[in-house]
Order: sequence, then C-alpha cells, then structure tokens
Amino acid sequence: MNRIKDYDELEDRIVKWISDYCITHPSIKSLVVGISGGIDSSVVSTLCAETGLPTYALSMPLNSISSHSDLSDVHRKFLSSNYENVVPMRIDLSSVYEQFVKSTRFWMGDEFAKAKHPLANTKSRIRMVTLYQVAGDVGGIVVGTGNKVEDYGVGFYTKYGDGGVDIAPIADLYKTEVWELGKHLGVDQRIIDAQPTDGLWEDGRTDSDQIGTSYEMLEWVMESQIFDNEKDPSALNMWMGKDITEDQKIAIRQYQKFNTQNKHKMLSIPTFKYRDWE
Repeated sequence: MNRIKDYDELEDRIVKWISDYCITHPSIKSLVVGISGGIDSSVVSTLCAETGLPTYALSMPLNSISSHSDLSDVHRKFLSSNYENVVPMRIDLSSVYEQFVKSTRFWMGDEFAKAKHPLANTKSRIRMVTLYQVAGDVGGIVVGTGNKVEDYGVGFYTKYGDGGVDIAPIADLYKTEVWELGKHLGVDQRIIDAQPTDGLWEDGRTDSDQIGTSYEMLEWVMESQIFDNEKDPSALNMWMGKDITEDQKIAIRQYQKFNTQNKHKMLSIPTFKYRDWE
C-alpha cells in the first residue's frame, strides 16, 4: 500500500509536525527514541534528528540475537555520523532483565518461566522505563515508532511497553510507506531488507511468524474497509464469499483475530463513573 505521492513533502511535514509540537510545549528540550535496528525506529529517529533538536538515540540490547543488535548499531552510527545533534547511546539491559526474572521466580516458582509471552512483554516495558528515565534526565519526550497497522489495526505492541510514548509521528503511515520513507531518508539497505521483528524473542521470530500474515496483506484488509461496520456480522461473510485469494482470506481472519484480542490496547482504560451510579 502506497498512498504517498511526494516523499520529500512527507518528510518535511513530519519534521515540522514534531518541531511544532515541541515549540508549543516549551518545557520539551529534546527527543528520545529507541532504535531497534528495524525500519520503523530507524525512520523515526532520522526524522527526529532532522528537526535539529537534541535527539537521544538509544540502542537497548536485551538478550538480543546478534543480527538485531548489529543493525541497531549500524543505524546508531549512521545517525551520529550524519547529525551533530544526535546523542547515540547503547544501554545493555540484559542483566537488569535477568535479575528481574530471578527475583520474580523466587516468589512465583518455576512456573513463572513457562509464561513466555509475559516475559517478552516485560522486555518491552523495561525498555520503556529506560527511555522515560533518559527523557526525564534530559527534559525530553519519548517518541513512538509504531506504524498504522500496529497501532490502529492489529494492536501489535506491548501495552505500557513500546505502546508507552508521548507522540507518534508515523502511526498514520502503513509499513510499506515507512519502508519507502526509509529509502528516501537514506536508511541502510540492510535495515530496509530485514524481516520485521519486535526483537523480544530469543528464537528470532519475525512479525509475520507471530501475526500469521504479512504487513502488506494486513494493509489490504485495512484499506478494503472490511471491518468498518463491526455490528454487521454478515459483512465478513460477504467478503469471505467473494472471489479472493487464500492469502487474502487468511489476512482477513488474522486481522479480525488480533484486532479483537488486542482491542483493549487501542481503547481508553475502562473507568467506573461515580455519576453514572447516581
């Protein structure tokens, strides 16, 4: 999916949007962004650097496989070589995570280690805490790196982890558009070519492995507006009955599955209203 006609203009508009936000909030002195070695964080950190504001780019390896850490280091060096306003940082959080697991297992027993998904989320939350610690130290804000499919389609992020941010510059861009913007910004080709991954699993599983379909197919589902009328259950059946490919049918099912189970991330926190009781 590529809706963008002019990537020069897109770059200028996002950079101005970030800058304007900081101007209207005078307490903001800098930008803080985590760089994972993936395309989303590489694009966002470069856009932040383009503002001219002090930009703290944090590489945060956490029991990471070498290919992910290597790409993060590649981009950190790219930023520091091209932008004088970038402060590159590398904070290894592996020992922090291991101590957390050890302390929690002491109270919860060996069953604790069998819950792999919560542990993956804990990694993301430790990184979020680190970003906010740095932001607090330098008077900065944490800049989000989620794209449109992740943030508003399937909720593919960790609540209070990489979902814990102050602004979201690319959350209205599809992944394929982020890739194109990355090419335009001069992001290293190895990062552009790499399979998307959240980097939270030590077996190196990709986003497609976890979601069960590709970003391109999820973008097709979002743009086709299949789920616009969620109250009409016949809408999905109508689409599934059309002459579409098996890959498209899989994408529809996976989009519905993840959108449903992750809805709690994309809605405001349920709150008891005292006045509703009166």
